[in-house]
Amino acid sequence: MTFSVVARETAADGSVSFGMAVSSSSPAVAARCLHLRGGVGAVASQNITDPRFGPFLLDALASGASAAEAWDTLRAADSTLDYRQISVLGATGTPVAWSGPGTLGTYASAVGEDAVCAGNMLASSGVPEAMLAAFTAATGDLESRLLAAMLAGLDKGGEAGPVHSAGLSVVRSAGWAETDLRVDWSEDPLGDLTDLLEIWLPQRDDYVTRGIDPATSPSYGVPGDE
Repeated sequence: MTFSVVARETAADGSVSFGMAVSSSSPAVAARCLHLRGGVGAVASQNITDPRFGPFLLDALASGASAAEAWDTLRAADSTLDYRQISVLGATGTPVAWSGPGTLGTYASAVGEDAVCAGNMLASSGVPEAMLAAFTAATGDLESRLLAAMLAGLDKGGEAGPVHSAGLSVVRSAGWAETDLRVDWSEDPLGDLTDLLEIWLPQRDDYVTRGIDPATSPSYGVPGDE
């Protein structure tokens, strides 16, 4: 019922950003499937979703485990993974993609050096590969590259039926998700997400400044705070 991309981006100073974007026919998909932690990694937990897997895997990554080691820890602790589709991405090393044999419909995943794309109940098995190619080729902020991947997946057919929710989030060094956008129910969630991102990106860094150094924060430019 879902297709997604998790990704990391390493800056010139060595800092690593993590992001994820996701869309689904079910409502409020990002609330259940999207898991990020600054300086640690990204996890997509989807298909027949158990949201507890995100924090569990991120805790393992935070303890120093690789993506593969974190995945092995979950495999040893849980007996339901035949029904799950999970992507795990740490700060370094090869990402992990898992689709259990009980994953719904047509499902597939594509693993790159810095990203994993995966989906279930897809229009075709080529959707994740198209997403990964688009993410790799895209330029600009990580948010824009994640959106490019999602739009490429939609253009390839996306989910077999119509999607109704979407989300996109990125963590950098601020200490919180600098971008966290969600469309919980819509007839065109990725179109709405595109519009939201266009509004958000020019203001994103100002909101970081307001959080970290309020004495230097710019005004909101709205009535009452000119």
